[in-house]
Amino acid sequence: MSMAGSLRGISSMATKGLLAELAAAYTGTSGVPVAFEAVGGVDAARRVSAGEPFDVVVLASDAIDKLAAAGKVDVSRKVDVVRSGVAVAVAAGAAQVDISTEEAVRRAVLDAARIAYSTGPSGVALIALFERWGIADAVKERLVQAPPGVPVGSLLARGEASLGFQQFSELIGVEGITLLGPLPPAVQITTIFSAAPVANTPKAEAADALLAYLGSPATEEAKRRHGMEPA
Repeated sequence: MSMAGSLRGISSMATKGLLAELAAAYTGTSGVPVAFEAVGGVDAARRVSAGEPFDVVVLASDAIDKLAAAGKVDVSRKVDVVRSGVAVAVAAGAAQVDISTEEAVRRAVLDAARIAYSTGPSGVALIALFERWGIADAVKERLVQAPPGVPVGSLLARGEASLGFQQFSELIGVEGITLLGPLPPAVQITTIFSAAPVANTPKAEAADALLAYLGSPATEEAKRRHGMEPA
């Protein structure tokens, strides 16, 4: 349970590093202690739905909208925080593959022994892309879905997959992998992550002040450093 005057937040893994940095910066300037817990997005939404006492939630925008429809967050005070794209990685030391064009990525997927992807919105969109390319059945047996909260990069580093797709922010700084770069623009998968106050928080005013900060120009440099763009 959060201390009086402090704010407790929950987020998905994509924004974990960014929110830890911004929470510390905000606490330093405002004097309000802020702590975010990062878990798999599905788990985060489930815990907010179950009424766990959070003040703020940061998730993919459509997940926030679903929580709002269930009366769990106040969508009228929602703030879009970042736009996050998907990147591609291989294990460190593995041959680097070309991902410069849509056709190159398609070929890399068809050539890969095991393809790792996430449970989040980027994973859903990736499978839809494979279906659009007409290769979903061809690669079905080679797909490895990282469990919620487990980085795709860790599967690559352990040799459980040879090609991995996840939010750029979640692949940055992972040991044992080589980050090839973002998906090319023609097939880039962009997720908007938004923040909203939990509907029954007794700290609505403090939560709104934190949300204003998360959407402010003061946070833009940190967002870019973490592999995302200000929303």
